Amino acid sequence: MIGSASVAMAMTAPGQTPAISVFVDPLSTALHVSRSSVAMAYSIGSLAGALVLPLLGRLLDRFGPRRAMVAVALCFGAILVAAGTVTEFVGLSTAFVGIRLGGQGALSLVATTVVTVYVQRHRGLAMGVVSAIGTSAISLAPLALERLIGELGWRTAWQLEGWAVLAIAVPAALFVLPRRVPADGDVRTSEADAESGTSAREPPVDWTLREASRTAVFWVVVSGAGACSLITTALTFHQVSLLGERGLGAAEAAANFVPQLFAGLLASFLVGWLADHISDRALISTVMAVLALTTFTAGWVRPGWTAVAYGLALGACTAGVRTLRAVVFSDCFGQGHLGTLRGVVHSVIIGTSALGPVVLALGRAWSNSYRAALVALCALPILVVVAACLTKPPPRGA
Repeated sequence: MIGSASVAMAMTAPGQTPAISVFVDPLSTALHVSRSSVAMAYSIGSLAGALVLPLLGRLLDRFGPRRAMVAVALCFGAILVAAGTVTEFVGLSTAFVGIRLGGQGALSLVATTVVTVYVQRHRGLAMGVVSAIGTSAISLAPLALERLIGELGWRTAWQLEGWAVLAIAVPAALFVLPRRVPADGDVRTSEADAESGTSAREPPVDWTLREASRTAVFWVVVSGAGACSLITTALTFHQVSLLGERGLGAAEAAANFVPQLFAGLLASFLVGWLADHISDRALISTVMAVLALTTFTAGWVRPGWTAVAYGLALGACTAGVRTLRAVVFSDCFGQGHLGTLRGVVHSVIIGTSALGPVVLALGRAWSNSYRAALVALCALPILVVVAACLTKPPPRGA
């Protein structure tokens, strides 16, 4: 189960911001449009994709992870192949709708739901493994794609990505995932639970979206995921410019992705393990506090150890939230409507990721520096920390 989910998570790379960023200049040149037009098409695609995800979450609950992964992988692969044929802005915007929805949204949603549904014991650690593999693929994809685009062109690169998704993700679902979805509580979390006939981790009932949305925990998770997506996407999208303002050259700024990768790998395992042993509220508060500090200090980093520390913190926050949000809802609300609940979260993630780069760019244009915008943005995770500290878990029997 972990292997299949890891494959699916790795195959989301073509729809993630780091991989798309290497296509911006080639698209601008080939289609005779400005960089801002490409960014606008990206934002349109992200926002349109975000609107569809709640519906996909309901379909995931209805048809199960196996059939959902096959359908999503087939559609995502076909969209990538077709994206290599676009010739103008409307076609590019349409392609970005499918790429962002398929990769960043739907396939990522299915991959993490596979772990939550099929893995009952040590779920946090299992999600950490999947997140670590996905983080590695997402971080390394730009390096491979940049070389591929240079040798074969952006059209061929997009089409090869599509064929890779079809050849890898579809078989991983068809031949690995079982047809039967285990009932909630089929696997006990410990021998003591088995003897007593109860599960210490699984709630006795399954919450619907309407029921869950009436709890503070639901909105803390949604707000935390949205704040992290907005900030980390903004920092990643403008990384070369942001760090360049602080005295780093283009090569040094690009190299900052390396500490982000290693920190992300470590954080995925650590947060996943901790999710099995301490409260989700404590983890959310810790990750959001680190994100606030990272955002604030981004405007004051310098070449050397402070830039490395910034990369480590940013990578840890990104991977930590990705791992944590995958396990919180199943712990609090059960699995009966998990796809619907997490579909809403992924919708918020994609929507805020479209806004992040624009917000930071406007802030810099207003003050001729990133510092003011960064100080304002760090307030978002601080508010999430306050809300998490004031929030109590929902009653299990509600």
